[in-house]
Parts: sequence; structure tokens; C-alpha cells
Amino acid sequence: MKHEMKKFGEIDLSRKILQAVTEMGFEEPSPIQAQTIPLALEGHDVIGQAQTGTGKTAAFGIPTVEKTVEKSRHVQALVLTPTRELAIQTAEELNKIGKFKRVRTLPVYGGQSIERQIRALGRGVQIIVGTPGRLLDHLHRGTIKLDHVQTLVLDEADEMLDMGFIDDIESILELIPSERQTLLFSATMPAPIEKLSLRYMNHPQRVTITRENLTVPLIDQVYYETRQKFEGLCRVLDVEETGKLIIFCRTKRAVDDLSASLDARGYSAGGLHGDLSQVQRDRVMKKFREGRIDVLIATDVAARGIDIDDITHVINYDIPQDHESYVHRIGRTGRAGRTGVAMTFIEPKEYRQLRLIMKLAHTKIQRRELPTASDILERQKDLVQERLVKTLQQNRYDDYHTIISDVAAEGFDLVDIAAAALKLSLEGFQDEPKRSADGFGDTGGAPGMVRLFLNIGRNQKIRPSDLVRAIADEADIPGDTIGVINIYDRFTFVEVPEDVAERVMNIMHRNTVKGYKVNVEPARKR
Repeated sequence: MKHEMKKFGEIDLSRKILQAVTEMGFEEPSPIQAQTIPLALEGHDVIGQAQTGTGKTAAFGIPTVEKTVEKSRHVQALVLTPTRELAIQTAEELNKIGKFKRVRTLPVYGGQSIERQIRALGRGVQIIVGTPGRLLDHLHRGTIKLDHVQTLVLDEADEMLDMGFIDDIESILELIPSERQTLLFSATMPAPIEKLSLRYMNHPQRVTITRENLTVPLIDQVYYETRQKFEGLCRVLDVEETGKLIIFCRTKRAVDDLSASLDARGYSAGGLHGDLSQVQRDRVMKKFREGRIDVLIATDVAARGIDIDDITHVINYDIPQDHESYVHRIGRTGRAGRTGVAMTFIEPKEYRQLRLIMKLAHTKIQRRELPTASDILERQKDLVQERLVKTLQQNRYDDYHTIISDVAAEGFDLVDIAAAALKLSLEGFQDEPKRSADGFGDTGGAPGMVRLFLNIGRNQKIRPSDLVRAIADEADIPGDTIGVINIYDRFTFVEVPEDVAERVMNIMHRNTVKGYKVNVEPARKR
């Protein structure tokens, strides 16, 4: 029986794959996906010349998962990547694509217990994402067999060449059936990669993604880093000058959830996404144009038809997929010579993606601290006072009398009780913050600091000033916040503040200092 097919842009996909892709927030294919997926589904070998941030993982992941037989326990597809970080990231994305089809992807890489990987393989895996070295270990042990592989993907082939993996790759290619499909992705095409493609690929189709010449509007661009995005957003909305705002979310569900949450907090918000009928869409837009709602929440595709000149703020509640989406989004404000502000909310782990957007869009996004409760109160003091007086005049608060009487009976001052009640209504209840090193454990750093281990030292002629400059520039933190630096022959310890430790690790791991690629991990206590 043929699976029911649905449309992803112009591409036919099975219902289960489309359901997964929609849940991931892809409303329509990116340029590399639109060109690669149909060719791959038809069975062609493909060479894709594209950089990170273009959506290439889904470009090979969607057709690979689509063609996988979920009932088989054999490994049917192999993805080779240069680093463990990319292996983990790619496997996560393939598992999301295969969620409803129940296709399992396993990352195999050095640095993780091989026994743990062997146990996972025993449970049945259809797709392997691996680094060449660890994959060869498994092949030599016989714990992975490639004789049923139908699809081979070489991701970031030029990076694998730079890291000296070319011989390992050729050894692996010899063990895969020649009757297979090969997809190769590389930002550049050096001669050894061209040679590899000629030898191991069958009449490959070429897909080249050229960068759009995008112009970043001359507006203020800032970002906020927080683990509690919703609370952060509410704080920003409370102190910003009122105007027309568009907030971008990645998925339709996220639009609905944020819209409901903001409504519950008393903000006038309306959502816009692809599931709305034209009548519903027109109704939301009419309210927005007339100023009856101040905040419009939209997905990228739903926002395309919007043509309003007086938008003052664009807020990226979810970080955009790539720099092109970022530029298109923020271009909604600052039109017709007006000023505008673009704000982006990120979690610490998303800082690397933000850096990539800045680099590819040739723009600088300034870090800004979230407004504090006192900032908000200062802005809203008169309004809060006015509302409090009106509430007293309305005299409809009898239900709360007993609570206040009981608390007063415990010896608390009435003015303190009133202030605490006001704090509770404005900020919500918050437990005492737990003092922890953000999941790093005790790294042996000073109080409030996390000690990090870097695998470079005196042998690479590294000096403290090199590290301070690199970390401050790359992680966007003041150099004077970096603590004790101990440099040894082959490694170094650096202390950084707890609240930025995760960001420093994410951005510096696999980055370069004085031309040396570094590994960064939390130090073990001495």
C-alpha cells in the first residue's frame, strides 16, 4: 500500500515525515532543501556546496529517513561527520525527522564509552552518524556492519580533509555496497574532495547555494541571553516604549502558546500562522493595523504578506534558522527612514548560532542585560500607584481580608505585607535561587567561577593575553571578568564567571586560538 503523500513546499513527503518536519518548525524548504530533497528522493548522487546555517542537515536527513525501512533492524544509512559535536547535533535532528516513522539514529564518536554505544546498537538502529575514527573501531570489532547501507552521506567533507580523515573515509567507503546512493556536502571543493567524488560517486548532480546579497537595515540590534525567555520577554515589554511589535516564533504551536501566555499576562497579542483561514488572518491583521492589539506573533512564512510601515520592534523569541531569515525578519522595522529595534532572545547554547548569524550577515548584535524588577517598577511606578488607588476605591477585595489578617497575626508589618503583595502580583512567586555551578559540579574554581580545561599551553606559545582576548571577543564578555589563568606545557586552566561558563564553553570548543583548534571542557577538581 502506498503511503499517503503530503506537500512540503513543492516536494511530496509521507505524512509521518511531514508531521515531524512541521513540528520542527520548517514551514517550507530552504533553497538547499528545495533543490537537494527531490534529487535525493529520485535516487541521484548529489554534491551539495553549502555552508553551515543553510539547512543542509534536513536537506540530506529528510530523504534519508524517508527511504529508510523502519521495520528492518539493519543499518541502512551512514552519515560521516568530522567532529563529535556535529555527530550529536546531526543525530538529534535525524531523530526528530524520524520521530513518527520510528526510525532510530545513533551517534558514534570518540570520547564516549564504546560499550555504551554497543548496547545501543543491540537495540536496533537504522541510521548511524559517526566520526571516522570511532566508526572504524566498531567496524574492526564487528559491532557495526555496513553491508545493508543504501545511503551514505559525507557531511563537511572539506573539514574532514583538513582533520586528516581522508584515508579513514576511503577505508570505510570500501566496506559499503557499491550499489548505494552517496550525498556529499562541503563548503569548499578542494582537489582531494573532487577526486573522492569522481572515484566513489555515480554521475552526481551538483547543487550550489549562492549567498543572497542581503542588506541589514540600520536599526538597533540587541540580544538577551536567558534560560527563562518568557519572563525575560515580559520584562522587556514592560519597559520598552509602546509601539507596534512583531514577535517571531519557530513553529505554529509556539505562536499559539506564546499568544495565550501573553494574553494571560494582560498584553494585547494576536497570533498569525499557516493554519489560520484567510478570514481569521484578516481579522488579526485588521486589529493590529488599528492598534487594538499591540503585539503580533508570527512564523516566518505567515509574516511574509505583512506590509506595515510603522512597526517599531521586531523580537526574535526563537532564534532564526539562518542569517537570511534574520535579515528578512528584522527588515520589518526601521522602514521609511524611521528608527526601529530588533531584539533576539537566546539560551546560552544558542550563542554559537547567533555568532554565525552575525558573521554571515556582516552585522553586530549588541548584548544587553534584561531589565531588573526595579527598572520595571521605576517605569511603572505612577501606573501601579494609580491602579492601586482605584482598586482601593472600588472596595471589592473583601475575599483577601482574611489572608492579610492571618499574616499580620504572625507579627508582620502591614506596610511590608502590602509591599510583598505588590511584588507577588507584579513578579509572580519565586523560590530562593539554588546556588549551583550550572550543572558543572565542583571544578575547583573560586566561588562564583567555573574552571575550564583547554588542551593548549606553552608548547603552542599561548600567553594569558591571547586567551583573555580570544574569550572576551568570541564569547562577548568583558575581559576583566575572566579569572585565574594557569598555563602548563600542554594544557591550560581558565576561570570564567558561572553565569557565562556555558556560553564560553559552547563558543570556544572547536574554536581557534592563535591558529590552534581547542577542545574545552569543565575542569576536574584538583
